[in-house]
Amino acid sequence: MTINPGHPQRDSAHVAASGALNPPLISGGHGFHSITEKISGIVEGPAPKGWVIVFSAALSLTFLLIGLIGYLVWEGTGVWGLNNPVGWGWAIVNFVFWVGIGHAGTLISAVLFLFRQKWRTSINRFAEAMTLFAVICALVFPTIHVGRIWLLYYIFPVPNQMDMWPNFRSPLLWDVFAVTIYFTVSLLFWYTGLIPDLASLRDRAKTRARQLIFGILSLGWRGGNRHWQNYELAYLLLAGLATPLVLSVHSVVSTDFATSVIPGWHTTIFPPYFVAGAIFSGFAMVMTLAIIAREIFGIRDFITDNHLDKMSKIMLVTGMMVGYAYAMEFFVAWYSGNSYEAFTFINRAIGPYAWAYWIMVSCNVLIPQLYWFRKVRQNVKILFVTSILVNVGMWFERFVITVTSLSRDFLPSSWDYYSPTWVDIFTFVGTFGLFFTFFLVFLRFLPMVSIAEVKGVLPEANPHHHPSHGETEL
Repeated sequence: MTINPGHPQRDSAHVAASGALNPPLISGGHGFHSITEKISGIVEGPAPKGWVIVFSAALSLTFLLIGLIGYLVWEGTGVWGLNNPVGWGWAIVNFVFWVGIGHAGTLISAVLFLFRQKWRTSINRFAEAMTLFAVICALVFPTIHVGRIWLLYYIFPVPNQMDMWPNFRSPLLWDVFAVTIYFTVSLLFWYTGLIPDLASLRDRAKTRARQLIFGILSLGWRGGNRHWQNYELAYLLLAGLATPLVLSVHSVVSTDFATSVIPGWHTTIFPPYFVAGAIFSGFAMVMTLAIIAREIFGIRDFITDNHLDKMSKIMLVTGMMVGYAYAMEFFVAWYSGNSYEAFTFINRAIGPYAWAYWIMVSCNVLIPQLYWFRKVRQNVKILFVTSILVNVGMWFERFVITVTSLSRDFLPSSWDYYSPTWVDIFTFVGTFGLFFTFFLVFLRFLPMVSIAEVKGVLPEANPHHHPSHGETEL
């Protein structure tokens, strides 16, 4: 931007207007040095007392999960609330829920990177970490859902003594490949972005152990021109690989349902419907974690109200897409003329699971409408509560899809009401312990905000920047 010195009043007004329309992505007047000091200081300093308390609670829930899995293997799946029509209970509901949570990280890192959305730089690091840990939690459920875990290798295309071969036409097998590939690419993407920051921690390390660990992990990074060229090319290629996975993974998960002939599942709207819902729930979890992290670690200058405002707008768009899908399900059921389809959706709204359906609609359709109002998007407390309620609603969405369709079979004599047992409930709670254990370890030992990328959005990073031009473009 060039400022004409002959019109100081007009220029100052232009600067003020530009700042109002495009608030700085990083506030607090930070420079290159202060960003490194602030983010690295969180990793290098002593653990906050609050971190120790929350980590202890999360670790306790993780041990509870391990104990319940052992109990399940010993006793069998009869300890769950499964019954004759409802063969898929909380395990599959929770699997789809956690896979959805893991979508926002790759969307923020890959898709927004390709669209050159610079505001992503403050939240992409821990959103990517959240993706990895959510996928780990998701994989727990199909693993234990098979019952005989020691025979799990049957699902992989490897020779065995029984000459068994997987059914590649089964969407359940597609899940194995889709989620595994998604996890692998997300891990590589996350690690690649970490390399410059790991080198910074290596150079700042004061103990031999930290120097050795970060030295190995940083892969000899020196910040030379060739290093940056290779880094940016690798990051771009991984972003290109990860982008189709954002759309494909939850589309494949939706085919677990859509390729069946069960009323309420057999519909072509499921892939885009599931993808929109996954992005919706993923951004809600990112917002929840971002608000907590910026308060505990004092990084409001990096995760600003502007970031929360942009995430709210994305949640508003995806929430409206989910609401549209809910309406289209009823329309398709009516338009199809299929009495079983029509009964399934009417039963969802006024049947025995109506309470779950209306919780879903309230949290996923009505509550996001608050994001139309700027005052709501600027209120951190309201955003925190609504982000939690959105994920409550998205869990109930998976519950409604899975259970209501199965509990009302084609024959009324086969109908039954599904209720979870204490093992179902505490296993699900235990996965939150596993998720937060991993996440808190990440916050403690690795930079939660990308130091290198955040520096890139500062005015000083622009080779044409001069202090006299003002900080109006980021």
